[in-house]
Amino acid sequence: MIIAIDGPAAAGKSTSAKLLAERLNFLYLDTGAMYRCIALSVLEHKIDIYDESSLKDFISSFKLELKTVDGSPDFLVNGSSVSKKIRTTSISKKVSEISAIPAIREYMVSLQRSFAKNSNCVVEGRDIGTVVFPEAEIKFFIIASVEVRAQRRKLELQNMGEKISLKKLRHDIKARDKYDSERSHSPLKKAINAIKIDTTKMNINEQVNYMISHVNLKKIGKNNK
Repeated sequence: MIIAIDGPAAAGKSTSAKLLAERLNFLYLDTGAMYRCIALSVLEHKIDIYDESSLKDFISSFKLELKTVDGSPDFLVNGSSVSKKIRTTSISKKVSEISAIPAIREYMVSLQRSFAKNSNCVVEGRDIGTVVFPEAEIKFFIIASVEVRAQRRKLELQNMGEKISLKKLRHDIKARDKYDSERSHSPLKKAINAIKIDTTKMNINEQVNYMISHVNLKKIGKNNK
């Protein structure tokens, strides 16, 4: 079974998807983190993403692995763990632009499908239910107010030692929403058959319990066929 979870930045996708996967004993795949990995590598190697030849050479040498360490996913780029480095503000500012490049998205979609192949998997991102796994058995689209999302992002950054104002975070989140929703290749949008969840006034346990209830209903429906 594939469970697709989409939605804008800081809506609560990653936390709820990870907990949902743990409770179901499914593989958890954070595709947003995957794009952060390639964005980090692009910036570190100063790749011109608009130069077709340079980008092709870069992609051919880029190797991304997913491992589980102490129950948490750990991404390795060319053999080195980058799970902490990809969460910085500098990566957040560039990931939308880099991930919008068609050649990068095509490569990453192929990689995402290979990671989830033959697995029960909770996959979260921005185009999972529409592009990566359009036939996913269950699809959720998670949203939250900009204010709440900014507060969540601020807390996440504080835990990593970064300080940034709520005003700046609100501005960045609105800008990213606009960019992700209006890009020509795989834009952020709700799949027609996705279940919308507004997490503005929900805690994490309420989010996960709500999703679990829908998963159980789906299982019951399959068993009765």
